[in-house]
Amino acid sequence: MNELRHGAAKVDSKRPPDISSPIIPPASVKNVPVSIGLASDEAHRRLEKFGPNAVPDTALQPLRRALTKFWAPVPWMLEAAIVLELALGKYVEALIITGLLVFNAALGFFQEGRAQATLAALKSRLALNASVRRDNVWVTVPATELVPGDIVKLSVGAVVAADVRLTRGEILLDQSMLTGESIPIEAGPGLQTYAGALVRRGEAVAEVTATGARTKFGRTAELVRTAHVESSQQKAVLRVVRNLAMFNGVITGLLVSYAYALKLPLGEIIPLVLTAILASIPVALPATFTLAAALGARALAHLSVLPTRLSAVDEAASIEVLCVDKTGTLTRNELKVTAVRPMPGFDESHVLGFAALASSDGGQDPVDAAIRSAALQVVASDLPRLSKFVPFDSATKMSEALAVDPGGGKVRAVKGAFAAVIGLTQPSPDASTIADQLEAQGFRVLAVAVGPPEAVKLAGIIALSDPPRTDSAALITELRRLGVRTVMVTGDAPATAAIVARAVGLDGAVCPPGPIPDGLHPEDFAVFAGVLPEGKYNLVKAFQKGGHTVGMCGDGANDAPALRQAQMGIAVSTASDVAKSAAGIVLTTPGLGGIVASVKEGRVTFQRILTYALNSVNKKTVQVLFLAVGLVMTGHAILTPMLMVIIMLTGDLLGMSLTTDNVRPSPMPNAWRIGELTIAGVFIGIAELIFCTAVLVVGKFSLGFGIEALRTLAFVLIVFGNQATTYTNRERQHLGSARPSGWLIGSSVADLAIASTLATCGIAMTPLPIFVVGGTLVAAAVFAFVLDFAKVPVFNRLRIA
Repeated sequence: MNELRHGAAKVDSKRPPDISSPIIPPASVKNVPVSIGLASDEAHRRLEKFGPNAVPDTALQPLRRALTKFWAPVPWMLEAAIVLELALGKYVEALIITGLLVFNAALGFFQEGRAQATLAALKSRLALNASVRRDNVWVTVPATELVPGDIVKLSVGAVVAADVRLTRGEILLDQSMLTGESIPIEAGPGLQTYAGALVRRGEAVAEVTATGARTKFGRTAELVRTAHVESSQQKAVLRVVRNLAMFNGVITGLLVSYAYALKLPLGEIIPLVLTAILASIPVALPATFTLAAALGARALAHLSVLPTRLSAVDEAASIEVLCVDKTGTLTRNELKVTAVRPMPGFDESHVLGFAALASSDGGQDPVDAAIRSAALQVVASDLPRLSKFVPFDSATKMSEALAVDPGGGKVRAVKGAFAAVIGLTQPSPDASTIADQLEAQGFRVLAVAVGPPEAVKLAGIIALSDPPRTDSAALITELRRLGVRTVMVTGDAPATAAIVARAVGLDGAVCPPGPIPDGLHPEDFAVFAGVLPEGKYNLVKAFQKGGHTVGMCGDGANDAPALRQAQMGIAVSTASDVAKSAAGIVLTTPGLGGIVASVKEGRVTFQRILTYALNSVNKKTVQVLFLAVGLVMTGHAILTPMLMVIIMLTGDLLGMSLTTDNVRPSPMPNAWRIGELTIAGVFIGIAELIFCTAVLVVGKFSLGFGIEALRTLAFVLIVFGNQATTYTNRERQHLGSARPSGWLIGSSVADLAIASTLATCGIAMTPLPIFVVGGTLVAAAVFAFVLDFAKVPVFNRLRIA
């Protein structure tokens, strides 16, 4: 970087390309002179051999994606219940359970489909057309028809459509889509460049060396496809279902054994088993996870953050380490004049004015744009009039201008790399010292010389940098307060990275360029400098190996594997389509503000999902245990399959309103501690079991209810008891700490009204006196307040927060 000190980084055209697979050498595709190009027949033959110049689409087809919604633990349990219902001739119950199964699948399918549609809207083709030499004529063909050996023309504004090697001409190439580095490079004959690069200046002829999946872009896409880390949400669902299945499976086995010992007829045992299976199914658990994430995604969309997959919303709650790129995330991604050091006889305005004369007007060179912008702020009044401009030449590392002063004399202004410009003037030890000091601070350094064409002298030195964003330091402090450690990962030199890190509040050691150290911890370094894009993937895996949940920022195509591997991949606003495809979250505005918003909203979503998961464990525990208590107390199944289906419909589905509840975001990163969650759920379930058993005892022995009335009472108890525990579970502290959402209150009223109406009117069950239903509701309310005092120390001990 310091060797060139201009808007373009120095590139060694002899250095082999940084890729994992070999480029197809020109000899293997029969080198063709530029004046001729490939014949159409030969191009067609190679197209059949190498295939189209496109990356295969590996996305699941809609039908296959829909079928996957029926192949998971919860759908399996529902499908088994449907088979049993049909075997017993219970067609109405089977139809209702089928409806639940389809509802679950449809909700997941459509919500994920919306995320896929968002992603599709962000994608675009790399290059639609290309100018290629065929049959000795320049023609325009679709980029997908390019083949190795084709001769293509690269012009200003064009996107390179395949991996190519330049053969003639010089161009300024912007490879930020691939590398994430914002500064273009000067490219000449012999240089290898890749699909996706943008031509900023000049024109060149190049030979295609690789197409389609064989390009660097294509190999990156393949690595993205294979890079994967399992969602913590997926693991949580599986572990909750597994724990419930194991616990309730044992209880169901004991139920069957006891029923057999009582010599119950098979006609009663089979419905008892079916009821126990239905009682064990957390029917809406996967759908609730999906719905909560979808609502979180919608909230983030209003904050200029677009989740491309729903699981990323939940993952945002858990990240402990955030790897951020310097350019465009912590900095503005635009060069600015940072310092001007005039030499004796010149002032700042004239140094900038002469530099502006030697800068292109309206071009795409970021250095020229920065100097012209700075010159407009301090205008010199007596500058010469421009007569001729000579653009930057990569061979001389300079640009220059010829001008005429007010007296008619000729003036030459030269701007460029310090070493090149100082060679035109008298040596100046002071100027060299100033240049070295500015370079040591990580600045890009230019020299400006001016004077008669044959005798220019040094006018001054200009330092440029990409300054930090004004909000970066505050947002890093906010992330630190949220328990997220931020580390900078950049391809820049350690000195430059360290300066920016200090400016934004990242205090700590700088990891030097090279292999990732073994046993790496996030606290070891604040900055990882000189990291190549593929090194980011290794860094993410190293942090994950240490047990950390990682968020990764990126923008280039080479960042895509790291974005895919991280639990939360974040594509910044200027990212390439490939990076956006691989990321879980896409920011639409610059800076870290969207990341902070994602973490906070993710933790809100996590708390809602945690409450529903706790409710599921609680409900499924008490329902199966209550069946056992009822069987021992009455010698019969205390609930029928139809009553259990109604409980599932009213309780599980209406309970999904918890996804809208008002909750406080967690103060620190979240983690799914399924063991503690299960213990807490079982504790609440046993407390509810005691309540239900006590009221059932009153119904049997004090009120003298028969088995049918007891079944209705059991139904009412389960519904009312579940509502009581819903409100104790939603608060990590005492009741009243946070107001329930309107949707939650409305669903509770609906659930209680439906159950009360069915019980008092005798619909699908034996009717109960209204005073019994009312008394049970009052008892459930008292139970909720008693349980509230008992649950707080248990939650604190189990770290349910």
